Amino acid sequence: MAPIHRGTTAFKKLNTALFIGGFCTFAILWGMQSLLPEMANEFNVSPALSSLVQSSTTLSLAFTLLIIGVYAHKFNQKNLMTLSLIVSSLLVILSGFLSSFGVLILFRILQGVTLAGIPAVAMAYLANAIEGKSLGFAMGLYISGSSIGGMTGRILSGFLADQFNWNSAVMGVGFISLAATALFWYLLPSVETTSHHIQQNHRIVHSFFSPFRVPGLRFLFLNGFLLSAGFVSLYNYIGFVLMEPPYSLSQTLVGFIFIVYLVGSFSSTWMGMLSDKYGNDRILTLAICLLFIGGVMTLHPSLWVIIGGIAVFTFGFFGAHSICSSWVSNFRNDHNTQATSIYLFAYYFGGAVVGTISGTLFYSTGWSGIVILIAAVAILSFLSSKRIAYYSKQIE
Repeated sequence: MAPIHRGTTAFKKLNTALFIGGFCTFAILWGMQSLLPEMANEFNVSPALSSLVQSSTTLSLAFTLLIIGVYAHKFNQKNLMTLSLIVSSLLVILSGFLSSFGVLILFRILQGVTLAGIPAVAMAYLANAIEGKSLGFAMGLYISGSSIGGMTGRILSGFLADQFNWNSAVMGVGFISLAATALFWYLLPSVETTSHHIQQNHRIVHSFFSPFRVPGLRFLFLNGFLLSAGFVSLYNYIGFVLMEPPYSLSQTLVGFIFIVYLVGSFSSTWMGMLSDKYGNDRILTLAICLLFIGGVMTLHPSLWVIIGGIAVFTFGFFGAHSICSSWVSNFRNDHNTQATSIYLFAYYFGGAVVGTISGTLFYSTGWSGIVILIAAVAILSFLSSKRIAYYSKQIE
């Protein structure tokens, strides 16, 4: 299949489908994040323990990505992604009937396993299907769908939880995702992989570790870990701050704060285009600086400054994630699918582990501890990005 060029009908259909796929995946993945204060009260657990509702899904997704990354070439990518969305949506709907915290965590773990089919394949799918000079833009659109899905899931679940209960909130997200999956399947074309060989079992381990032999990729994996660690830490616990005095916001209003995800939707596409034009290094540096500034702004006591800070942080985060995602796919490497899976493993692993550990930090130091963590993450990510740029120039 010839590369799909920007401006064609096929390009529009493909990107619309993956926009929907990203939307559904992240609505399911992050839809319960705004409900963490509700979960803490409902099941009488601490903020750190309530975060397991979120981190259990991202952690199981992270490990499943590694397995799918190795075997994905054996399956039709379109069918694998569609099946992933269907099963995940059904599990979310069933989760709405649960009344045990332990069983809920089990279902969230299963959702992480089934959701992995989308992010593990989507970036490699785009790399196979789209012409190289348009990959940054296409990757930005996919991540744009992810950001809007995460926003919608959080807002919808917050509103439904206020109007009814958390069970209805979860089921609402599941039904919307299930309906959208039909449109995803209809629009997405099947694309053949560009692998030059079918791996034998004895080559799987070699194939898995191959991306680690590329120095620039190692730092991209580190960046994925760091970016997600800061992002999840902020969004996991900002709701606890805003629902307490002096703000005392309702669950619905806290959910609507996630509308700032719209800036992330814009920044992922816009910065993806800028990186195509001006280079990944320059635009990634800009994105990391914005992430740092936004995190620091949330220390201000004014609610509007806090919301503005969250918006700036989100703008920078999604721009940085978009650039790193496309950079992994563009890095010269013989095992593209494995490289993207490892990047995503690092990304979700960072969010799951640090997102839970930072709950202890939040409990002991308050919100200032989370901001210090975000600042440290931004500085380390900046230093890592400079190493990525160095190694990228070495292989050009």
